[in-house]
Order: sequence, then structure tokens, then C-alpha cells
Amino acid sequence: MTEVTKRRRIWGWFFFDWASQPYATLLLTFIFGPYMAELLADGAAAQALWGTGVGLAGVAIALMAPVLGAIADQGGHRMRWIAGFSALYVLGSAGLWFASPDAFRPGLVMLSFGIGLVGMEFATIFTNALLPDLGRRDEIARISGNGWAFGYLGGLVALVIMLVFFAESSASGRTFAGLSPAFGLDPETRQGTRFVGPLTAAWYVVFMIPFFLWVRDPRSTGPAPRLHVGGALRDLGRTIRTLPRRRSLFAYLGASMLYRDGLNGTYALGAIYAAGVLDWSVVQTGTFGILAVVTGALFAWIGGQADARFGPKPVIAASCAILLLVVIAVMATSRTRVLGLPVAPESHLPDVAFYILGAVIGAAGGALQTASRTMMVRQGDPARMTEAFGLYALSGKATAFTAPLAIAAATAWTGSQQWGIAPLIVLFAAGLALLGWVRPDGDPSHP
Repeated sequence: MTEVTKRRRIWGWFFFDWASQPYATLLLTFIFGPYMAELLADGAAAQALWGTGVGLAGVAIALMAPVLGAIADQGGHRMRWIAGFSALYVLGSAGLWFASPDAFRPGLVMLSFGIGLVGMEFATIFTNALLPDLGRRDEIARISGNGWAFGYLGGLVALVIMLVFFAESSASGRTFAGLSPAFGLDPETRQGTRFVGPLTAAWYVVFMIPFFLWVRDPRSTGPAPRLHVGGALRDLGRTIRTLPRRRSLFAYLGASMLYRDGLNGTYALGAIYAAGVLDWSVVQTGTFGILAVVTGALFAWIGGQADARFGPKPVIAASCAILLLVVIAVMATSRTRVLGLPVAPESHLPDVAFYILGAVIGAAGGALQTASRTMMVRQGDPARMTEAFGLYALSGKATAFTAPLAIAAATAWTGSQQWGIAPLIVLFAAGLALLGWVRPDGDPSHP
């Protein structure tokens, strides 16, 4: 492989992060989630519904991940799987256009959202499995960090476009820049905000072109892979049964399962929390999103550099500890309190505090995600790296429903959005504790 071909392949891989990030930035977190809270006019109800919807999508992912991962690992053809799940991503996100306030059907809207989320998550699984083939072992940390940073920048650009040209305030009908929604979209029926679905779909289609042009499956030196479902499932079962003997890998899969679930819950419900507790508009949560995405991009890159110098474990541990403290701080912040201290109801200090907390969430999350991918490279057997990333995907999705459903249950039980996010503390703390059993370079017999 020539140096030009290698660079092009890496940049093509980066473009998947650029193309797919708007699903998390625009739909899961900063635009569509708060819009749902506005439609329901009840922050706790919106948080419970959103948590249930995301959680059920996580259940579907958990049930499908082991089977698809085993089949794909044996049969190869990752690019075909990515193309197929990309179609679900596009169809699901485009369908959110129909979330009209005049005929709002929460069940159908969440079904469409879930289809797109399943598509994004599975496309990500197969794309992450390509990472070890993009460079040498000592290059992987920087490649992972640069990919996350590039993806965050894509999410930032998409978010700015939405805020400036499309997402209108429910009160004024104007965007963040004071404009009427572009293309003559009707603010009365919230067409500007609902355009986030078609925009996310179109963005993905356009920016996946470099990915499919420049990225190819690794060349196989053996016979062409053949698909044997039964054999693939038997191999998966055997691998899972032997996991307890690989203590470092087993501990890391458990730790990452917990803290990634906590991070996903923080991202998915952060803006809805702000909309309900602080009574923020879509424009305010969008501004919050810009800060979080900017710090996420910066610290994904910084995290990659720190990972390359110190290894991924210190980066992961520091990020988890910071996120745990941030959740506690968020719970202690409301319209009348900042970090538990009372403030006047008309004070802007809670807004400023939450902007700062959002920036810290973005920074810690960016560093955590990039270091987690490279830690998996260190924990996996170099001769069976695709299987290792299949296990990583399984651990990340097998309990992906835990945080959203736990938050939904806690919110419904207490009737409080603040106490509803308490399960995130448990997830980050448990993940941090399990990280103590993880060796920086994997199990001695499986370097």
C-alpha cells in the first residue's frame, strides 16, 4: 500500500465520523430531543419517554449485536454491512420530519428514531473494526483521536447550520441568528426544527461518499471467507466462555460497558434535562451543544495525544472521574440553585453554570471515547482483532438500554428530573472501579 493510498484510506475512515456525528449531535442530544420536550410540555414526561425510546432501541441492538458480529466476523464484507445499516440510518432520520405538533404521534416518532439509531450503531460497529488495519500499533491512538475530533467538527458545523438557518424559537419563530427558517419552511408548524431529520439524512449521504470511495475491506491472504451462521455462533459462544480466563480483557469489557452506558445516557438526556429544569428553548440548548461539541473536538484530539504518550488507561480513568463529578454538579443545579447554593430566581448564574458543565461533559466525553477505542486494540489479540472489536461492540450495546431505562424509571418514580439522573453516578463509579483490574497492555498471554 502506497503512502498516498494509506492516507486516503485513513481520511475516508475519518469521514464516517464526520457523516454520522449529526445523529448524536442534532437528533439524540441538542435539537430533536429538546423539541420533543417542547411538544410534550412536561420535562419529566419527555425525559421518561425519551429514555424509554432510546432504551428500547438499545435492547434491539443488544439482541442483534452478538449474532451479527459473529456472522460478519466469519463472513467478512464489512463494507456491505456498513452500506446496509447506512440505509436504516438515512430512512430513520429522514422520518423525523413527520413529528408535526399538529399531529404528533410519539410512538411512530420514536420508532423512526429507533430505526435510525440502530442503523448508526451497527454501522459504527463495523467501521470501528477497521481501525486496527489503518496503521501501526503506535499510530492507532492518534488515528482514533483525530477521527473523533474530525467527527465532532462535523457535528459542530451541522449544528451551526441548524441553529442559524432552520431551528426556530417557538416564541418568535426566528432562528438563533434572527432569521426566518430557510427554504420558506413554516415556523408555525415547526418545519424549521423538524428539518433536522432530513438534514441529518442528507448530510450522511453526501459525506459518506469519500468513505465508500477510499475505504476497502482489508485484503485477505487466505481463501475467500464463507458465511456459516452455525459455525459463527459456536465460535462466539466459545469465545464468551473463555473470557473469564482473560482477566484484563474481561474487566475492561465490563468497565467500558458501564461507563460508556453512563456517557451515552449523559449525552442523550443532557439537553432534555436543561430544557425541563432550566426551562431552556431549542436555541439555548443549541448554544449549549455548540460549547459541548467544540470542547469535545478539542479534547478528542488532546486525548489522542495524551493516549499516545501515557497510554489509554489514565485518560479513561480521569475522564470517568470528571464525568461522575459533573453529574453530581448537574443534580445540584436548578433554576434556584447552583451547586446546591441558593440563587435568585431571576439569576442567570444557573445558565452560565450549566453551559460550563456542558463544556466539561463534551471535553471528558471526547477524550473518553477516543481512548476507549485504542484500549480495545491493546486488550485484543492481534491475530483476532476483528473478534475483539466484536466483543467491544457487544459489551457496549448489550446493556445500552440500562442508563436510559434506569433514568426513565427513576424520573417516573421521583417525578424529578434532577433525581432521575442519579443512576449515572452508579454507572461511572462502577466502571471506574472495574478499571482497576485492567492491565494497560492487556493480559500477559494475550499481548
